[in-house]
Amino acid sequence: MGAFELLKDLIERSDDARKVIFIDELSWMDRKQAKLIPALESFWNGWGSGRRDLLLIVCASATSWMMDKVIHNKGGLYNRLTARIHLRPFTLAECEEYLQANDIVMNRQEILEGYMILGGIPYYWSHLRRGLSLAQNVDAMFFALDAPLRHEFDFLYASLFAKLDAYIAIVTALGKKRAGLRREEILQATGIEDSGNLTQKLEDLENCDFIRSYTCFGKKKRDTVYQLLDNFTLFHFKFLAKGPTDERYWSNQVNTPPRNTWCGLAFERVCLQHVAQIKSKLGISGVLTEMHSWYCRANAEEGLFGSQADLLIVRRDQVINVCEMKYASANYTFTKKDDEAMRRRISDIQAATGTRYALHPTLVTTYGIRKSQYWGAVQAAIVADDLFRPLD
Repeated sequence: MGAFELLKDLIERSDDARKVIFIDELSWMDRKQAKLIPALESFWNGWGSGRRDLLLIVCASATSWMMDKVIHNKGGLYNRLTARIHLRPFTLAECEEYLQANDIVMNRQEILEGYMILGGIPYYWSHLRRGLSLAQNVDAMFFALDAPLRHEFDFLYASLFAKLDAYIAIVTALGKKRAGLRREEILQATGIEDSGNLTQKLEDLENCDFIRSYTCFGKKKRDTVYQLLDNFTLFHFKFLAKGPTDERYWSNQVNTPPRNTWCGLAFERVCLQHVAQIKSKLGISGVLTEMHSWYCRANAEEGLFGSQADLLIVRRDQVINVCEMKYASANYTFTKKDDEAMRRRISDIQAATGTRYALHPTLVTTYGIRKSQYWGAVQAAIVADDLFRPLD
């Protein structure tokens, strides 16, 4: 209370027409017995909110705390919020700009792979060093004896969430399922009590961009699926959790089956994080769309083969782009097997949903399509360079 009284005196002595109060890391000041929030409520409600020359900005890295104490505050700060700023990860284009600004030379293939590991978190990208390849940088950041990010997973979740065990249990369960889990499946996998507490934790994780929620096309809202989308967390589960001791571990993983499998899955996540860029390439940025994933089990009686699609772009102009993501080190060859899988997928979507929309097979790959007997079945092709498109 005394600190805020001093702040009042400072403001009243100021001749500036506009005063900005910026409080950073508010959550870390709110210790037990500190009574910080009641003091802030008293300062703003009793004095600050009535002035036209004040702008109060509060910031916190502990998302669950911010949601509970500020955004969903039921006390003196209730309904006082003017605006929210969601600080989202960098896109591929912004990561490229960041590297250029720091005189770090990497081609887009390296930037793409870096994004598959680091996501768009500037703090992680700040550890990259000039003169080293991406593989050397990854070894130095994660696998060297004194690697600065070797234990980042533990620090990350502890800094964001109170009572973090439940959050760790959720992301661990989701990390084992590529397509994600429904609410009841999360409860079964984690042993968390079925209550609003789980709903809040899922919202916290989604607000932090760790997970996404989606509904399968043609299914009801109650069938919401939660999918782990955070690149670093999935990289940790795949390569860091077992604690490899080889200081050149990543450099020695080139063309190994675990890394190749990971590349395919990680590329899918990057595509899901750049749907706006995909829409821009397709020329449908101005078209109202919904994004879904899709899966169905085989059912001979209903004429279903059993298939899945990681991304459906359902458009108001009565077209659905059925997107297939393929990571490749060169131009991708669309084979007879790919053609058959796509035809089964389209047949399943039509049979299960009854949609009358036109379904356009759409390939998202790293470099492009090599002409083959079957490549003409693809209606549109997106390449990695398209994911680097800057958006207005």
